[in-house]
Order: sequence, then C-alpha cells, then structure tokens
Amino acid sequence: MNGGPSGFNNAPITRTFVVACCLFTILFGIQGRSNKLGFSYQDIWKKLQIWKLIVSVFAFSSTPELMFGAYLLYYFRVFERQIGSNKYAVFVSFSIIVSSLLQIFAQAFLRDPALRMLTSGPYGLIFSSFVPFFFDIPVSTRFRVSSISFTDKSFIYLAGLQLLLSSWKRSLIPGLCGILAGSLYRSNVLRIRRLKFPEFIASFFSRLSLPSVGGTSSSAPPPRNAPSLATRHVEANYGGPMPSALEPPEDSIATLVSMGFDRNSARQALVHARNDINAATNILLESQAH
Repeated sequence: MNGGPSGFNNAPITRTFVVACCLFTILFGIQGRSNKLGFSYQDIWKKLQIWKLIVSVFAFSSTPELMFGAYLLYYFRVFERQIGSNKYAVFVSFSIIVSSLLQIFAQAFLRDPALRMLTSGPYGLIFSSFVPFFFDIPVSTRFRVSSISFTDKSFIYLAGLQLLLSSWKRSLIPGLCGILAGSLYRSNVLRIRRLKFPEFIASFFSRLSLPSVGGTSSSAPPPRNAPSLATRHVEANYGGPMPSALEPPEDSIATLVSMGFDRNSARQALVHARNDINAATNILLESQAH
C-alpha cells in the first residue's frame, strides 16, 4: 500500500517536515548529542532550555527511529493531499501542541524516573495521523502468510509499533499522547477542524522546501472542462470511451482522490478495473508516468 503518487506533490508541509527531521537528526547525531535531546519539562521550564521545544519535535534520537519515522511521515502525506496544506498545517500544529502538553502532564503526575526525559522526534504528529489512518483509509487487499492474516495496512501498523516501542516507556508515552491528540482533533474539540491557516502558509512551505521528486507543484492545472492527461491516457490504452455499466462506489472514488488523483480519472480507472481499487491505482500511476 502506498500513499498515492510518489514524491511530495501537493504536500509541501510534509516535505519540509521530513527534510527538517533528517537534517536535525543527522546534525545532532554527528555532534553526539542525540541522547540529550529528549522532551523534558524540567529542562525546558526549570533550566529554561527553550531550544529543546523545537529540537525535540524534529530530531529523532537514533537512526532506526529516523528511518521508521520518516517512512511514516512520508506515507501520511496522503492526509495533506486530502484536506489541503492550510488545514493540514492546523492538524500539525494541534497535534504537536496538544501532545506536548499531555507529555508534560504525564511527566508531572507519573513521577517515574524513567520518564524524566522522553524520546525526541515528531511522535505527536506521527501517532495523531494513525487516528485518521485507522478510520478513513479502507483496506483494499487481504492476504495470508502461513496462518497469519495481513492487509495492505498491516505494514504501516508494524512500522508504527516498532517506533512506539523503540525506547519502551520513553517512546510509549509520546506515542499514546499523539494518539489522544489525534482523537481530540477527530472529535472536533473546540471546532478545530473548521480552522485553516491563510493561503500564504502553504505558499511559504512550497518555496521553502526542495523541489519535489517527480514533478513540481507549480505546474498549471488543466482547464476545468478539459479531459485530464490521465483520462486521455486511460481511454487510449483501454479502448475508447468508458463503459457505464459498472458505476464505481463513491468510497472507492474518494479513496483515490485522497491519494492525489483527479476525480474524473479515478472514476474512469475504476470502471476499467471493474472497481478493483488496486488495479485502478496501477492504471492511474501508469498514466502519470507518460
């Protein structure tokens, strides 16, 4: 299972976040300070080490955590494509702020010496994203290995579990706080889901981050009434106009649209794939390669 078309097209905030995590982790890893970057309210509020507020959000404490964390952030770019960068920026901010506050409360009330310094990294954002992933991303493939059943979502859950237990209590608490923050966002506490940042926020991140692999976000969209390139390619390769006998389910169309595909192209690909979402995804990806 992938998060839609490859690259960071239409996901400038995710791209900036992944690049920042890599740079911060590598920089502090070279300096040998990775183990001192964990979230600690004693260091931040009592010793006034305010810089840790920023560093603890971006820098992972080890290379394996960076690998799993960057992979999950990259996959979850599908949500930025789905709701738009301006609303996604609200989700990112809410997840980080709320999960950080919850971590402070956990450290203050649990009084466990092992939790004096929690592991660093964007655990709040990553595990908040598991909430919409669980509820909004459907299972499209099921398979078995020996006697164990898997779905195309299993690998994402396994990567999250590895990250969640990477430092035992020190990573478990930030992960659980992130899940709670994501649940609060989904429940629309304080009507948070209605908010969005101004348009220039997304434009700023688009200019700030590196060019996307596989295309740039500056390319002009096709005219509203003109058939898309993907639609024309699908028609050319699969026999002219689309048959109308098999009207695709709306949830399948919505799934492909959430991955960044054009709605009309997604519908017609599903028609040709006889509503097989995996085959439709392959058709759309093939069309983008031309």
